[in-house]
Amino acid sequence: MEWIEPRWPAPAQVQALCTTRVGGASSGPYASLNLADHVGDDPACVARSRRLLSERLHLPGEPLWLRQVHGCELARGGVDPVGCEADAAMAAGPGLVCAVLTADCLPLLLCDRAGTRVAAVHAGWRGLAAGVIEAAVAGIQADPADLLAWLGPAIGPDAFEVGEEVRATFVGQDPGAACAFRPSPAGRWLADIYRLARRRLGALGVDQVYGGDLCTFSDRGRFFSYRRDGVTGRMASLIWTTGSSDRLPVGPEAA
Repeated sequence: MEWIEPRWPAPAQVQALCTTRVGGASSGPYASLNLADHVGDDPACVARSRRLLSERLHLPGEPLWLRQVHGCELARGGVDPVGCEADAAMAAGPGLVCAVLTADCLPLLLCDRAGTRVAAVHAGWRGLAAGVIEAAVAGIQADPADLLAWLGPAIGPDAFEVGEEVRATFVGQDPGAACAFRPSPAGRWLADIYRLARRRLGALGVDQVYGGDLCTFSDRGRFFSYRRDGVTGRMASLIWTTGSSDRLPVGPEAA
């Protein structure tokens, strides 16, 4: 099993990672570490991959798997049930694992400097426009200046082609967002979802932002990509606190 661990100055008790597609139980277009149960994969294979993930990472409990709908609802670890409808999750106590599933959309992880509050955010363009980052930052209930953010693997700016309506949505909300779009050869627009997220975070006062340099579309060997393949699996981005300085098992790549 392979995963990517953020290269960020988070407190030692904060555990965070994004899985790759390597090391699971699924086959075909879902090969092999598909962690999503809503994409047509064999449920038994998904369950097996989730067990493998839990065992390999020594997770303290079942992740708060969400039913993601490209909105801006925030679920709370220890309060809301697994499978609730939300596109972000936060936790304010040790052992509560927040998780989001992606395959081109942006996974965003947050923690406070004290290492007591964490959040995971599923931010596709619709969620970004709807305010999912703003909802997560508000819900984590910490001074934005004390937050750290990590931008996980998402579709890169050379591959994320969108229509004029997407650009108009963002520019209508923030004229400066025009810098995140450039014309595509097909007469549409190439969008930089990382830059859009950084602008949103910056406007909220979150200036410690890391990651944002891995493209799911172009790296077929490591990442699922819905835009590239259509039928495909999903990676998971997870974050939790341990209440101690124990680190993840050896094996990740930093990003």
